[in-house]
Amino acid sequence: MESELQKLPPGTPQPTRPESLDESSTKDDRPLLKPDLTNPRLQVLQSQSSNPSIDELEKKYAPYVRHDVYGIMGRGELPLAEKVLLGFALVTLVPLRVIGAMSVLVVYYLICKICTAFSVPNREEEEEEGQEDYAHIGGWKRAVMMKSGLFLARVMLFVFGFYWIPEIYRPIDLNANGKSNNENGSKEQAEELERPGAIVSNHISYLDILYHMSSSFPSFVAKRSVAKLPLVGLISKCLGCVYVQRESKSPDFKGVSGVVNERIREANKNKSAPMMLLFPEGTTTNGDFLLPFKSGAFLAGAPVQPVILRYPYQRLSPAWDSISGVRHVILLLCQFVNYVEATWLPVYYPSQQEKDDPRLYAENVRRLMAHEGNLILSDIGLAEKRVYHAALNGNNSMPTVFHQKDD
Repeated sequence: MESELQKLPPGTPQPTRPESLDESSTKDDRPLLKPDLTNPRLQVLQSQSSNPSIDELEKKYAPYVRHDVYGIMGRGELPLAEKVLLGFALVTLVPLRVIGAMSVLVVYYLICKICTAFSVPNREEEEEEGQEDYAHIGGWKRAVMMKSGLFLARVMLFVFGFYWIPEIYRPIDLNANGKSNNENGSKEQAEELERPGAIVSNHISYLDILYHMSSSFPSFVAKRSVAKLPLVGLISKCLGCVYVQRESKSPDFKGVSGVVNERIREANKNKSAPMMLLFPEGTTTNGDFLLPFKSGAFLAGAPVQPVILRYPYQRLSPAWDSISGVRHVILLLCQFVNYVEATWLPVYYPSQQEKDDPRLYAENVRRLMAHEGNLILSDIGLAEKRVYHAALNGNNSMPTVFHQKDD
């Protein structure tokens, strides 16, 4: 099937083969600002970042700049009215939301515990460090876990202040003039031809996963340590998460990329298998840009479902960038109302050329998402993000850990 990108209006920039995409991995598991002294690119960036002004930093690293009222790193000077609102929310709204969120988490944990009580987890490897999940469970147990997961994830978003979530399902229909006629469709339309193997989404916040859980209940990539966390560990296994491992003792271990692409192919062929949720940018942005896609998510050559998320805001941006995790969560819980919008593009069916060239496939999907979502294409990545955060943290000679998070 011909690429969907060929339907774009005349004048749209044509894709080029990016040189910086990584085919071997779908995720960078290093701490966000941990120095990599062997990286020549990072050393050059460090040498160029000596004593930059704030304006220079914001211009050079625009995809990671915060523009909300709380300022850089969430530590800006606030007006008196904002301080009063924060103080009121801290003693009233935040405790209620924490109790609500913990209640939802415990309830779903108990549901997962009951549904998996007499089931043996599926293991990719027999060794302790292998992949382990309960995504293979079928019948009423799977239905209960999925339906309750969809509902409770939406309840969790409601607790966080996302009271309504506009969703647009956008088919692309080109008229005789080459312009797109975009009308609201449905999720069923998006999947009627062939089921996609993965959901491909831009990455803005940790809230992205909650939205996708409330919409599609997909599997996703997580650190191995997540599987051992109280409550969350079992839930992640029921979702069928693929855990990132630094190494494996088994010589037959397929690696994260191999497991992910196997899951994508399975989801493409089997409607009962959970789809994979992938963030091919490899890190978060402020929501206005789209970074280069890693091609590991496209190695399977299966159709993908592009989704574009946006977080309109008035005071605090829900984007988790250039701010510590604890500070961001507290400020988020202090907001009386939060907003998120989701645009579902048609399922993208790769051409044979794209199947043979995952980098081309990844870049074509990226450019389509940027065009339809009015996002700015950027050519910088995680290395530049580490330098920017290090500069904000007052260390221009060597990046140190500003905050750690999964990208």
